[in-house]
Amino acid sequence: MTKTKKIAVAGATGRLGKHVVDVLTEQGHEVVAFSRKNGVDIETGAGLVEALAGVEVVIDAASTPSADQTIATEFFTAAARNLHDAGQRAGVQRLVVVSIIGIDTSVAGYNAAKLAHERELTKGPLPVQILRAAQFHELVEVMTQWGTQGDVAYLPTMRTQLVAARTVAEALVDLAVNPAPAHTDGPFPEVAGPQPETMAGAATLLAAKLGGPAQIIEASGADNPDREAFENGGLLAGPHAALAGPTFAEWLDATYPAK
Repeated sequence: MTKTKKIAVAGATGRLGKHVVDVLTEQGHEVVAFSRKNGVDIETGAGLVEALAGVEVVIDAASTPSADQTIATEFFTAAARNLHDAGQRAGVQRLVVVSIIGIDTSVAGYNAAKLAHERELTKGPLPVQILRAAQFHELVEVMTQWGTQGDVAYLPTMRTQLVAARTVAEALVDLAVNPAPAHTDGPFPEVAGPQPETMAGAATLLAAKLGGPAQIIEASGADNPDREAFENGGLLAGPHAALAGPTFAEWLDATYPAK
C-alpha cells in the first residue's frame, strides 16, 4: 500500500479539484484543500506559503472562468511562478498539474493559455509532472449554455475524447502519490475517455436528457485559428494515452438518472 502523504490541492472547490480532494481523502491522505474561497490565491500568492507548510506534493487543479487568452494566460503564468516560489520556500517536493491534450500548436484562447502555463511551469525550480487530459464530460453543458440562442444551441465542430473529471482526478492522484519517474523525457502522460466523440453529438445527448435546447447545430469555427486541431482530430488522445472511465452517454445516465 502506498504511504500516506500530505498533499495540497489548488483549486480544491472547482470542477476537477473537488474530485481530487475526494480521491485523496478516500485513500487516507492528509489533504490541504485551498482556493480563493478560503483565502489562498495562487494568482497573487496570498496565503500560499503558509498553506503549503509541511506539504510534500501540490496538485494544481485550478482554473479560470475566463476563456479570454490574455486573462487566462496571466492567471496561469502567475500561478505557476507563485506555486514554484512558495513551494520551494515551504519545502514542497514537486508539483502535479493538469493540462490539455493536443495543445502543442495552439495559438488562441484557453488552449493557448494552457500551453503558456506548461512552458512557465518548466522554468521553475521544483520538479513538475504535467498530465494532459481530454475535455471533461462536465464541459459539454458549459459549452451548450455558451452557445444557446433561444431554443438553438450552436456547438463548434470538435472531435474529442471526452473524459469524466473524476477519472482525471484519479490519474492526477496516481501521479502524486507514487514516486516520480527518474526521467521525464518523451510526451506528457495523457488521460482520455474510452472513445472519440464530438462536442455537438454529446450536446445532443445532453439536450435529450434535460429537455432542451430544442436543436443542436454544429458549426465550423471559421474565425478560430486552431480550427484544424479542433475539427480534424488534433484533440484526440495519443497512442500512449490511458483510456479510462465512462463514455459520455454512460456518465450522463449516471449523473442524470431517470426519475
